[in-house]
Amino acid sequence: MDDAFVEYAAQNHRRLRQLAFLLSRDWGTAEDLVQTALARAWLAWQRIEGDPGPYVYRIIVNTQASWWRRRWRGEIPTGAVPDQADRRDMAADVSDQDVIWTAIGTLSSRQRAVVVLHYYEGLTLLQVAEILGCSLGAVKSHLSRALARLRVDPGIQAEQLEGFQR
Repeated sequence: MDDAFVEYAAQNHRRLRQLAFLLSRDWGTAEDLVQTALARAWLAWQRIEGDPGPYVYRIIVNTQASWWRRRWRGEIPTGAVPDQADRRDMAADVSDQDVIWTAIGTLSSRQRAVVVLHYYEGLTLLQVAEILGCSLGAVKSHLSRALARLRVDPGIQAEQLEGFQR
C-alpha cells in the first residue's frame, strides 16, 4: 500500500467523517461515505496530482448525492404505537449550533454541499465549483439561495448566521 495514501487517510479520516456527517446528517452514512471515498481515491491515487483533498471531497459529495437520490423515503411501519407522545421539551435540549445544522440539513444536497464546503471546510467558492464540477456562478447561486432559506427559517435568529457572512 502507498505510504502517502495511508498517511493521508490517517491524518484526514476524522475531518472527512465530519464533512460526510454534515452532508448526510447520519454518522453511519458518514462512515460509509468516507470508506467509499477512500476506496475510490486509492484506486486513482497514482493519478491524483497535488492535494488529494478536493478529489476526495468531490467523491464524498457525489456519492452522498447519488445515495440520497436512491434512498427510499417512505414510512416504516411499526408493530406498536406509543401510548403517549414524548413530553420532553426538545427546544431545551437543542443548542444553537444544532438548530443551524438541522436547518442546513433541510437544504437541497447541492446547497448543503456548497455551505459545508465553503463555511465548514473554508474552501473558496472557486474551489467549491471545481469540486462540484459546476460553474462559479452556479456555486454563488446555490450559496445565495441557501443563505436566503436559512435567513427565513423560523428557528434561526439573525445573529446565529453571523459566521455565515464571509
